[in-house]
Amino acid sequence: MHAMVLRYPMTPLVGEDRPDPVPGPGEVRLRVLACGVCRTDLHLVDDELPQARLPVVPGHEVVGVVEALGAGVSMWKPGDRVGVPWLGGACGVCDYCVHGRENLCDRPEFTGCTRDGGYATHVLANAAFCLPLPERDYPDAALAAPLLCAGLIGGRALRLAGEGKALGLYGFGAAAHILVQVARAEGRRVYAFTRPGDLAAQVHARSLGATWAGTTDEPPPEPLDAAIIFAPAGELVPIALSAVRKGGTVVCGGIHMTDIPSFPYRLLWEERRLLSVANLTREDGHAFLAAAARAQVQTHVRRYPLADANRALADLRAGRLQGAAVLVPP
Repeated sequence: MHAMVLRYPMTPLVGEDRPDPVPGPGEVRLRVLACGVCRTDLHLVDDELPQARLPVVPGHEVVGVVEALGAGVSMWKPGDRVGVPWLGGACGVCDYCVHGRENLCDRPEFTGCTRDGGYATHVLANAAFCLPLPERDYPDAALAAPLLCAGLIGGRALRLAGEGKALGLYGFGAAAHILVQVARAEGRRVYAFTRPGDLAAQVHARSLGATWAGTTDEPPPEPLDAAIIFAPAGELVPIALSAVRKGGTVVCGGIHMTDIPSFPYRLLWEERRLLSVANLTREDGHAFLAAAARAQVQTHVRRYPLADANRALADLRAGRLQGAAVLVPP
């Protein structure tokens, strides 16, 4: 197998040839068909994820074909098409797991962070945490890959945001371009906020059904019932709070965000809520993939050869993407 490996923080990934991995008990070996490039991967490279173990193969939006089964695996068979998300395992016995909140597990495993991920030709995965992505529903693996993090986290954030009809999305990248389609299919009005001057992202948002698209320094045309912040910028929190109506909700959808500046209490008063999304459960995964299928979500991707992983990360960092970057192994 071949993998792109992060050996040290703040350094480029390096290519390595390795023996094909052998699945242990409860694991499957996948031949990787595609792996999405997520902003979390930038946080990994930038040494902003203290739980990471190095060296590690990044990548947690993995679409692959089951090649080999470890002992005790019965839910998959060779040839099955599956997805591997960020949550790569949970202990199953802590208080959170026992009460259906495995996304908050005290001893979790994270794909592409604490265990090797999908920037490779092959990957080992915990069989119980894989999600079905049958070829009949997802014929193009590269188009399915962004659903496994950008989509799943966006879906959980949308659920936490509530049932309100006026929804703001701050930061219009991989997650928002999927979520706007799901939200519109649910009958919501979506207001997309981009960085000042990013006219291309605004055009993209409107083309996908956004009711309005503008910049983060503009107020929305109507008070929002809820807002989801995908950009890792803490200064957007008071801006979003000021845009939601009384009783509204602001959800922070990233694993990392810059510090939130001080803001007056009046922005939070009148029962506004501010909360974060942490990982996802397998139940979230199944529910979101069903919602995406109902909404006939069409992802927009730019494909890169596996060897160009560093270029894909650089393009993501520089904001040169509309939609998502996806690595495709040879």
